[in-house]
Amino acid sequence: MLLIIGQGYSGAEVARQARAAGMPVLTTTRRQPGEGQIAFADAGGALRDATQLLMTAPPDEAGDPFLLAHGAALPGALVWAGYLSTTGVYGDRDGDTVDETTAPAPGQPRSIRRLAAEDAWRAAAAGRFALDVMRVAGIYGPGRSVLDDLRTGQGRRVVKPGHAFGRIHVEDIAQAVLAAIAHPPATARVLNLTDDEAAPSADVVEYGARLLGLPPPPAIDVAAAAPRMSPMGLSFWQENRRVSNTATKAALHLNWRYPTYREGLRAC
Repeated sequence: MLLIIGQGYSGAEVARQARAAGMPVLTTTRRQPGEGQIAFADAGGALRDATQLLMTAPPDEAGDPFLLAHGAALPGALVWAGYLSTTGVYGDRDGDTVDETTAPAPGQPRSIRRLAAEDAWRAAAAGRFALDVMRVAGIYGPGRSVLDDLRTGQGRRVVKPGHAFGRIHVEDIAQAVLAAIAHPPATARVLNLTDDEAAPSADVVEYGARLLGLPPPPAIDVAAAAPRMSPMGLSFWQENRRVSNTATKAALHLNWRYPTYREGLRAC
């Protein structure tokens, strides 16, 4: 059985694809549980039957919520766990490329917390079950893409020369998780869940506008746009890196369904 901690955007898609593949799945919720769900408080007991676990919930200042609440119940029946982290743990590389072997150097507080959670999961897994630390780029998909912003008139074409973002379609996150379960590591490994082409945000917005038959929003320099950004939104513009996924795709024996934003937005 696959136990998914958190049924957010990514967790729900993993659950959907896993069930379609015939896997028994339980997801946790902090609300009233529905079919196929259990309360987060009951997740420790579910470890008696779960052979795979996927952690999707972010850490807070105290640490990883699952390990804090249920770490004493590990490993239970687990043979594999996956932890959805972020490519933000690589920090700012001034546009250079990082890969799965690059030492993390997080600069943002939330990325520092993510790296601490990665380390906590490695310590929990050591000698007990296989672990995949999945460093995820910017997530998009149906209902969560530049297309939705453009449709509501909220799309902005922000320009910063030389700056590029990595992205990953939510369906590719899910297929990577299932492939990792099918091809588990001997101990622990790092997987970079990012598409094949880091691209400037302005290019993605312009392409999305063309798909919708809309004029692209006027270009605006990042310095002019910054006062209207949230602290989190602004933080994405303060780091610039390209993330390689070559070793990840080889380890998982797969290619992305949506190798660039073009295929992904057309599917959306």
